[in-house]
Amino acid sequence: MFNMNPKKMQEAMKKLGIKQENIEAERVIIEKQEGNTIIENPSITKINMQGQESFQISGDIKEEEDNKEKDIQQIMEKTGKPLEEVKKALEEANGDLAEAILSLN
Repeated sequence: MFNMNPKKMQEAMKKLGIKQENIEAERVIIEKQEGNTIIENPSITKINMQGQESFQISGDIKEEEDNKEKDIQQIMEKTGKPLEEVKKALEEANGDLAEAILSLN
């Protein structure tokens, strides 16, 4: 792409007001409603351009499905209890389905 000396590239970026910083990390977790995206062994660069910060992240990516929604649905079907009651029971049972179901019956 560019065949430029890295030192000259850094100088050019500095003149444009762009600062880069490498961030050491073992894992990056992006929490989403439908599950998590987990990036293992990440290479993270923090970029500050005219006061606006952004991150560039690459690494070994895996998707993790959120089972909490499925658990809630399953408990609601088995017990016939409303959503809020089921959420509270599941939280009090520390995510244990059987314990949550038993507490609702």
